[in-house]
Amino acid sequence: MPSEHPPHPALASLATAVPRHVLRQEDVREVGERLFHADFRDLDRMLAVYRNAGIERRYSCVPLDWYLNEHSFGERNALYIDNAVTLLQEAATESLDQAGLGPGDIDIIVVVSTSGIATPSLDALLMEAMPFRRDVMRLPIFGLGCAGGVVGLARAAAMARAHPGARVLYLCVELCGLTFRHLDRSKSNFIATALFGDGAAAAVISTDMDGAAMTHWGEHTWPQSLDIMGWNIVDDGFGVLFSRDIPAMVRQEFRRVTEDYLTGQAIGLDDIDAFLCHPGGAKVVAALEDALDLDPDALALSREVLRDYGNMSAATVLFVLARALDQETPGRCLLSSLGPGFSAGFLTLDAA
Repeated sequence: MPSEHPPHPALASLATAVPRHVLRQEDVREVGERLFHADFRDLDRMLAVYRNAGIERRYSCVPLDWYLNEHSFGERNALYIDNAVTLLQEAATESLDQAGLGPGDIDIIVVVSTSGIATPSLDALLMEAMPFRRDVMRLPIFGLGCAGGVVGLARAAAMARAHPGARVLYLCVELCGLTFRHLDRSKSNFIATALFGDGAAAAVISTDMDGAAMTHWGEHTWPQSLDIMGWNIVDDGFGVLFSRDIPAMVRQEFRRVTEDYLTGQAIGLDDIDAFLCHPGGAKVVAALEDALDLDPDALALSREVLRDYGNMSAATVLFVLARALDQETPGRCLLSSLGPGFSAGFLTLDAA
């Protein structure tokens, strides 16, 4: 008879990748000032966002001077496809090597990305670059935004649990810098220049491999919140949408939904050994600390990743997780992220 309690999927490996161009925050500030100098009366005050973002450098698939010129949506999306496949191949190869597997050992591929459009999807394109089996099951996911790192990982874990013994390759890539629209002189687009970076991650998940156990996952979508975060699809591409009210909403709402999620596991906040949160920005990290009443250093890894890579949308929390695993962070870890919907994603990882 089948077991009433199927084995937990295990995170057998996790690898990250970034493109080659390094953007120092002070250099980006100079470019931002050149681009927006005629658009805001209070630009001198707004330029403080570069200093207050908690970011020292980011990585980009194009050099900094590329942003000084106008580029069509078609040109930017072609760059997205080429660079996304390259970064996914790099991360996937390293993750497979860590797990002692080859592409032919993978049964399921799950890909999360929301910063470009690809049809055929990125997983199909990657199959032309790596020798995966032709019967591999594919699940491309678009639209999760910053929440995609955790929610996508949960979808991959659910696939692994539904197919015991299958080897699932979870992939995530976000090239947020390429969404910059030169003619958009809105405050949201200006703030995005101080936050967004590019990156990718890959993980192998299976019920019959060793690794940190992925024991639970869940999510919450708030009502009447569609205008808080996302893209406005316009003639020249993706118009960034995020509300200045996000930190306040996190302070007011996040603890309740987190406790509701943990209640389903018969545990509470005090039972969590490490909080691995998506660092959407310095203000959001501070709001998470306030909401959960955390010690000042509890989200140190999130702040470190924000400092070193910026906000890479869905991929960012996977960089936080990779850093935690490298440091052998022990015990029960709670991954969380926030994204369009407006939604929160959660995943509990037993790294003991």
